[in-house]
Amino acid sequence: MRSTLLVAAAFALGVAPARAETPADFEAAFAAEARRADPAFAGFSAARGKQFFGATHGGDWSCASCHTADPSTAGEHAVTGKRIEPLAPAANPERFSSPASVAKWFKRNCNDVLKRACTAQEKGDVLAWLMTSGAGGAR
Repeated sequence: MRSTLLVAAAFALGVAPARAETPADFEAAFAAEARRADPAFAGFSAARGKQFFGATHGGDWSCASCHTADPSTAGEHAVTGKRIEPLAPAANPERFSSPASVAKWFKRNCNDVLKRACTAQEKGDVLAWLMTSGAGGAR
């Protein structure tokens, strides 16, 4: 519980604690942020996250454009061709372990795909789906 509160506080302040976290810690932090934004927040949806991940949102790219439709496999940057290690935590334990990295990549990738910051609901839905990758893709 204390770890979750620290991550939530760090995100709220825009400060990243130095120690490693778990995907569940980030999911809890996103849930706290989503509840602050919408008191009617009812939880994350892996199905909604999967749909969000594959959608272009009116632009040219989706998350899957670089990360592939199966985030348990390696992807490739759509422009540079640089290899991107698997995004699913089960396939790549380094994913969702660093608050600074999570904040950096959500900021950059959401801006690339959506032309805006992702909401806590969107981040949590995607993470909920990524946490199920390799387990049927829904929870």
